[in-house]
Amino acid sequence: MIRTVIVDDATLRALERHEIRAHAIPGREVRDLGHAVMLHDPRDADPFWNRLQSVRWPSDVDAFETRLAEALGLFLALARQPHVWPSPAHSAPVDLVERLAKNGFRDIGGGHLMMLEHPAASAPIRPGEAGRGISVHAIRSAADVRDRDTDDMGLVLAQSFGALPDRGPELAADLRRTLDDPRVALALVRVDGEPAACAKATTFDGLTYLSSIGTRDAFRGRGLAGLATRAVMAAAGAREAGRTYLGVFSGNEPALRLYTRLGFASVGESPDMLFG
Repeated sequence: MIRTVIVDDATLRALERHEIRAHAIPGREVRDLGHAVMLHDPRDADPFWNRLQSVRWPSDVDAFETRLAEALGLFLALARQPHVWPSPAHSAPVDLVERLAKNGFRDIGGGHLMMLEHPAASAPIRPGEAGRGISVHAIRSAADVRDRDTDDMGLVLAQSFGALPDRGPELAADLRRTLDDPRVALALVRVDGEPAACAKATTFDGLTYLSSIGTRDAFRGRGLAGLATRAVMAAAGAREAGRTYLGVFSGNEPALRLYTRLGFASVGESPDMLFG
């Protein structure tokens, strides 16, 4: 069963703003509008990289419509599809999702925000724990990269999330651009030399955001994503940094069970609202 944890609005705002800044690495823009935060990628029109988050708009109908019109105008000026990630527990107004739906937005499938509640459950990997034929490699800088590490991580991510085959090199290139950023740590798990699972951690301002956690189909069910997660947390010093959190797609029961075992609890679940 998924555990839940209650956080106040100030904590949730801090997590949301941290997440969008983490996604901005490398080369994306963050615009703090006061009542919301926008992530914009000038190179890539994918809605994932172009969105409003941490939305706190007024409940008054006219004032709400003004904010919405401003947001739609901003997306139009940037030639991007309007996209809003509502907060899982503290969106404002409380009926934000319903109002967005009435104005042409649709739910494309949201997810849970999960925060580490019991750090001991995700302790560093003990020597010999990984098992025969399994290697776990942590990367903190370009000096740690061996052979095809980033190419292999790009392959894992593309296959894990059902991306088109040509997305693998793009994802690998994106990872390479983070290698000399001290805020970023990566972990790659191989099985008999084959890339199998990976994870990424971005740590700053006392928070660690875990992302890019995936396992190739042929290696699922062996706990490898858990190994990658624990390895990247150790590499990033997440247990000492403060709060650690991640996102999980709605309906991904294996991932929800995994992160629950690793000590995470759900802050809440919310939809993902895309215009059109």
